[in-house]
Amino acid sequence: MKYAFIRAHARRFKVGRMCAVLGVSRSGYYEWRDRPLSRRARANLHLLQTIRRVHAEAREAYGAYKTWRVLRARGVACGRHRVARLRRDHGIEAKRQRRFRVIARQHYTAIPMAPNLVAQRFSVERPNRVWMGDSTFISTRVGWLFLAVLIDLYSRKVVGWAMGAQHSQELAATAWRMAAEQRRPPPGLIHHTDQGALYRASEYRSGVESSGARLSMSAKGNPYDNAVVESFFSTLKNEMVHHRTFDTREQARAAIFEYIEVFYNRQRAHAALDYRSPVEHELENHDTVSTRPENRG
Repeated sequence: MKYAFIRAHARRFKVGRMCAVLGVSRSGYYEWRDRPLSRRARANLHLLQTIRRVHAEAREAYGAYKTWRVLRARGVACGRHRVARLRRDHGIEAKRQRRFRVIARQHYTAIPMAPNLVAQRFSVERPNRVWMGDSTFISTRVGWLFLAVLIDLYSRKVVGWAMGAQHSQELAATAWRMAAEQRRPPPGLIHHTDQGALYRASEYRSGVESSGARLSMSAKGNPYDNAVVESFFSTLKNEMVHHRTFDTREQARAAIFEYIEVFYNRQRAHAALDYRSPVEHELENHDTVSTRPENRG
């Protein structure tokens, strides 16, 4: 194991120094290095290369378990503990730092402007039955960039989104129009949000209801009711925002657009979807709606 560590890090550190630190001889290391690889070692090397490829494709966001599930989905025969060991031995770590946790706060309970039609039932059988929306903010050197999204509960796909320098009603309205134009949901769609000002505005509510959708709102102070969107925001910030600094809002817009439309919707494995991406989930279940990315906001 020590020899394998030395070989893996030979380009970064001097071999002699590593041998001294690890208490092995240089001659012993070179003899081991030049010895023909065993069948098991060759298989591990091949698997390691595949693990590195998945790690890079996932933008270093997956842990050992999700990496193993993706490998199995691709037909790679390997054990979960073997994948974890190879990642650990070769310093392959997810850059994710913070896990999503819902923090419940005690607030007075106000009567919502719309009934809660979801009630924490986060599974539906077909697309365009329940969309969940919310907004967040991303820091840049010139100020906040606000992001509003709508997520289809069926596939966890971000079906509508908008970005802007102002946390305004128009931000939410732009995300709604994008989703409605591209997905064309049937009457009866449940549009679920919290009781934030963006979604309580009469203009916004009347625009949603005029399309035949039904408004649904979380109880005030109950973040569990909108946990799917909160989880998406946590994922976005852990995998992309927390690991970089944006000089301008335009730079942040471009990065978030690419994350949502290229990576999250089309590539990122989702545990709730049996480790498929939202687009793969819709395609495999023959329920997809043809969409094309648009640069909104």
